[in-house]
Amino acid sequence: MRKEINHKLFFPQGPNEVWEYLTNPELMELWLMKNDFQPVVGHAFQFRSNPAPSIDFDGVVYCTVLEAKPFEKLSYSWKCGPGVGKITIDSVVTWTLIPRDGGTELQLDHSAFKVMENLMIFTAMDQGWQNNINKIYELINKQ
Repeated sequence: MRKEINHKLFFPQGPNEVWEYLTNPELMELWLMKNDFQPVVGHAFQFRSNPAPSIDFDGVVYCTVLEAKPFEKLSYSWKCGPGVGKITIDSVVTWTLIPRDGGTELQLDHSAFKVMENLMIFTAMDQGWQNNINKIYELINKQ
């Protein structure tokens, strides 16, 4: 069984512009979820959305910034579950920005799944990440 999510997309913008969509809480809310993110190593934050009981998700993702190298790499822990103190997904999200001729390749790796009791949410996240990267692309190209 696959235990990692990987997606890539090329953006015609430079790494600085793409980085802004990965680190500005107001912009992040447009493509992901409400949050109290700060790109500071050690900062604990949450993503919040509507609960999805059908996939055992209470609507809260608990995160801590693990790495924040401006315009190059961002990673944070990603823990979630059905609530009542139970975590069924314990993993790490890593964004890598690679300068390319004419733009930036954005790579997402959602890996290091320590606890993964919930295959339904893993499957939903795989498709969700692809959709979210596409949302970033649409938003950044509307400017």
